[in-house]
Amino acid sequence: MAAQEPRAVTRWRRWLAGLIALPCAALALFLLAAWIGSSLPRNPDWTEPAEGVTIMVETNGIHTGIVMPVISPVKDWRATFPSAGLPRADGQLPTHVAIGWGEKEVFLSTPTWSDLKPATALRIALRGGEGLVRVGHYVRPAPSEYHRPLTLRPAEYARLVERVEAALPPLAPGETRVTYDSFEEGARNYDATGRYTLANTCNQWVGDTLAHAGIAMGRWTPLAGGVMKWVPEPAAPGQPASGATAGKASS
Repeated sequence: MAAQEPRAVTRWRRWLAGLIALPCAALALFLLAAWIGSSLPRNPDWTEPAEGVTIMVETNGIHTGIVMPVISPVKDWRATFPSAGLPRADGQLPTHVAIGWGEKEVFLSTPTWSDLKPATALRIALRGGEGLVRVGHYVRPAPSEYHRPLTLRPAEYARLVERVEAALPPLAPGETRVTYDSFEEGARNYDATGRYTLANTCNQWVGDTLAHAGIAMGRWTPLAGGVMKWVPEPAAPGQPASGATAGKASS
């Protein structure tokens, strides 16, 4: 007959198994909640107009952002972001700005996800962190799976601009915005309002900003996929758009 394992060892094994299972269960619950929250619609009756101001919603699979023309009848972004009026490294002037909001230390100190320190990730998970706006500078970006165009009515675009500007701290007369270098080539970082948390992520900011403009979007979009499933992929010439239809979430 095999010897019985000491009770202390048994308790230790159960405690270790529970310790390992806890974060896995928490992650599973977070992913389930994110899927449900991103599927609950805001502005479900929105339809894309035939004419207006065309923006793009961009993604790298983890982070999303909003791409807008530098100059339009509604807004000239050079007045808000001085870097939008400066030549790029290739000598070309930007035609579009790509706006993303995120956690300040990550934007300033983490070149890649592999460089994210465990202590930083734990601090963000438990306490959150300061917000920061990253501004990319593009020249005539082409529509693709990762840059999906949407056309907004002028009033909708004005609300979008209003929401983006609300993420920036107010300036005193004559004061200029503080900027920081970015690990993303050709981009600049600007101070921002708001606090990054697991509930209020970079993708939630994009979802909230688009929804504020009146565009169909999920209610809670902490992950990139929760945003992008509401934005149809651009159609190939002669083909209908794939993915979601304007105003409807894809499953």
